Amino acid sequence: MSSMHVFELNNRVKMPQIGLGVLFAKNDGQVENAVLSALSQGYRKIDTASAYQNEQGVGRSIQKSGIPRKDIFLTTKVWNTEQGYDNTLRAFDDSLKRLQMDYIDMYLIHWPVRTTYKETYKAMELIYKSGRAKAIGVCNFNIEQLEDLMAHSEIVPSLNQVEMHPYLSQNPLLHFCKEQGIQLEAWRPIMMGEVLHIPELSEIGKTHHKSAVQIALRWLIQRGVAVIPKSVTPKRIHENFEIFDFALTADEMTRIENLNQNKRLGEDLSNVF
Repeated sequence: MSSMHVFELNNRVKMPQIGLGVLFAKNDGQVENAVLSALSQGYRKIDTASAYQNEQGVGRSIQKSGIPRKDIFLTTKVWNTEQGYDNTLRAFDDSLKRLQMDYIDMYLIHWPVRTTYKETYKAMELIYKSGRAKAIGVCNFNIEQLEDLMAHSEIVPSLNQVEMHPYLSQNPLLHFCKEQGIQLEAWRPIMMGEVLHIPELSEIGKTHHKSAVQIALRWLIQRGVAVIPKSVTPKRIHENFEIFDFALTADEMTRIENLNQNKRLGEDLSNVF
């Protein structure tokens, strides 16, 4: 991973701009092969979660890869039923055991469970201070929830991982997070492949000899947003990574921006709990 292809977080930790997401990858040969394939192709960031039930496979493949642990950026998350102060400390220990690691690079709250997220984050601050998580953050928090969390905590989250893609540009949230020094990271960045059916992306792709998928990923990175496209297919894993040898023009960025429909493909659970 070139030093050019990282974002510097608000605590000076450097994080690769692109990583492999492993949601739905089975905790067997499937997740191991996906992670090993990604690492062999130059990826240095893997994003898993307690809820994905594949942390063991992710940990095994990192060890098998032979790549030094310090060169890999590993993210995992605390699930909704594991939240609360004591529960989070336990959940973190359990994740470490499953991953067979002695630290995590990024530990995240998976969803903002209204009754517990402040206590959960307090436990994460303790984990961070102990050095067992190099950075801490959240997923799926809106502006109001981020403001509430920051008013009741010491450490500004390093990251907010949210659904973001050409049909959901999240501009107010992007603006807010940039002002606060919170790195945004996009899940479903290629809309589970649906970007292939957006003609504007294919047209822009022709100019650069790139696919609509590569254009969507490049657009996000040029906005300053990290991406974690999910795939278990070596060919797609490779293609998703081939986004650093071209740049979109200001015009092209605007054209993609104009595709926004505020349309979610995933659940919006941010106000459910």
